[in-house]
Amino acid sequence: MTRRWLTVLSTGSLTTVQDSGRPGKGALGVGRSGACDRASYRLANRLVGNNPAAAVLEVTLGGLALRADDDFVVVTTGARCGDTACHNAPARLAAGDELRLGSPAAGLRTYVALRGGVDVEPVLGSRSTDVLAGLGPAPVREGDRLPVGESATTMPGVDVAPVAEPQEGEVVVRVSSGPRRDWFTDDAWRALVGQTYEVTSESNRVGLRLDGEPLERAGTGELPSEGMVRGALQIPPSGTPVLFLADHPVTGGYPVVAYVVDDDVDHCAQLRPGQRLRFRG
Repeated sequence: MTRRWLTVLSTGSLTTVQDSGRPGKGALGVGRSGACDRASYRLANRLVGNNPAAAVLEVTLGGLALRADDDFVVVTTGARCGDTACHNAPARLAAGDELRLGSPAAGLRTYVALRGGVDVEPVLGSRSTDVLAGLGPAPVREGDRLPVGESATTMPGVDVAPVAEPQEGEVVVRVSSGPRRDWFTDDAWRALVGQTYEVTSESNRVGLRLDGEPLERAGTGELPSEGMVRGALQIPPSGTPVLFLADHPVTGGYPVVAYVVDDDVDHCAQLRPGQRLRFRG
């Protein structure tokens, strides 16, 4: 099969290859990883007629520039990076054309899907880059040539997907009690769902570190390591939450007070440092 190629001209702050991840390997110490904003990832693949698990490019805060070495159908979803004609709207990228993403006005992560998918070599069944474990392909670098596969499915025939832009300002997400809710006082729970947190600059694909009023524990004690999942709100000794995202660790030794509803974790994946977040119980 003849391979088609893209040349990377610039990457912005971080561009990685992501797909649906490595589910079911937690017992081996391997996290799922995969796209941070799964809804935007799935939409991108649908719009170009890809397999639902095809690999795309996840771009953090824009800045990616690509040159097409062949003809492609391309789409971007998630954070809108300037006035690109292919945002939520499949478009043709002819050989020699360039796609350049500016800085998004709202949101953090943009997904670039090519019809046929980014066809890098899979690792443990996935093409996703796990930045915590160091699994998968290395983050995309300037000068890389990325192979693109072939798609046997038909195009869906959607001109523009009517999708809301990522939220600016304060974002509110739903939470349910976690397995260690009893490690915290009732006042701590009221503080969790009653205050506004700020996303700190220490946040990444592993999780969001949040700044706010520390939560009071009901008592002292040590907790053995337990399994962790996307959306867990873990409370380290500082008392301020860490909200786990795609590249979260498989286990952790701090209590999980709550879980963010899974669909709402996608909204959290688009939060920038300095943006505000509230939890609704």
